[in-house]
Amino acid sequence: MEDIIEEIERLKRERKAVILAHLYQPEEIQEIADFTGDSFGLSRQAARTDAEVIVFCGVRFMAETANILSPEKVTLLPAADATCRMFTDTLTDEVRRARAAHPDAVFVAYVNTPAAVKAMADICCTSSNAAAVVASIPEDREIVFLPDGNLGSFAEAQTGRQMICWHGGCPTHMGLTEADIEAARAAYPGAPVLMHPECRPPVRALADYVGSTTGIVKYAMESEAEDFIIATEEGVLYELAERCPGKKFHLASRHLLCVNMKKTTLEKVRDALKTLEPRVVVPEEIREKAVTALTRMLEIAPAKK
Repeated sequence: MEDIIEEIERLKRERKAVILAHLYQPEEIQEIADFTGDSFGLSRQAARTDAEVIVFCGVRFMAETANILSPEKVTLLPAADATCRMFTDTLTDEVRRARAAHPDAVFVAYVNTPAAVKAMADICCTSSNAAAVVASIPEDREIVFLPDGNLGSFAEAQTGRQMICWHGGCPTHMGLTEADIEAARAAYPGAPVLMHPECRPPVRALADYVGSTTGIVKYAMESEAEDFIIATEEGVLYELAERCPGKKFHLASRHLLCVNMKKTTLEKVRDALKTLEPRVVVPEEIREKAVTALTRMLEIAPAKK
């Protein structure tokens, strides 16, 4: 492992590369990253660097977002088959049909969605600013929120706006049950439950805090509590331990694991830097439209770190 890490560091210098790792990535990948965090925040951070190559350790839509914001940089996705189970390959065609059926609606797309879908949206949102984005839309406009129906329902609850929420959702978060939370509370009495808004509404109702992955980390850092129940993908435990020494974190369910997030390996990162493959390139006509939707979001509700 040490030899591979040394080789990655050498290749990174030679390629003038920056390594990004989502907080759901394996521990050893987060350890070698220049930046860790949520997907959109990482893409913005990479855009501000003078790096010539972006190595995005995550899933495909994340690398696409990095390429949307930094088209002049080479964008690499070490795990080429790392997709997202929140949506299928048919999503783009489904959204196209929905736009035809709701021509006057405002389409809000979660940033955790393919570039082609962002390009068809009127505005994007993150898990931290979804409510602010929805609240900014005139009340007389119909809203279609995609692709995560659970995040959409969270924004509905926060704003009081009724929307057409897509049928999609993150299987990792959707699998969490009320029984899981009740069992975790029984095992760790008094520990606050910190949860991602991609969880189902009945489960979210049992949380002490609901927020983005980085929001969960921030809450834990600022809280006086010493024990926490974590209701999001298990990869975040590494960042929590790093940021909150002395505090204890307990996963709400052993099933909170995304198989696609775990496809990145040190060997794949090394090989990507060696070959500058696999590359992710968003076609310019799609990129320009997606940038518009992202820019509108930032003008209304800057994404929180």
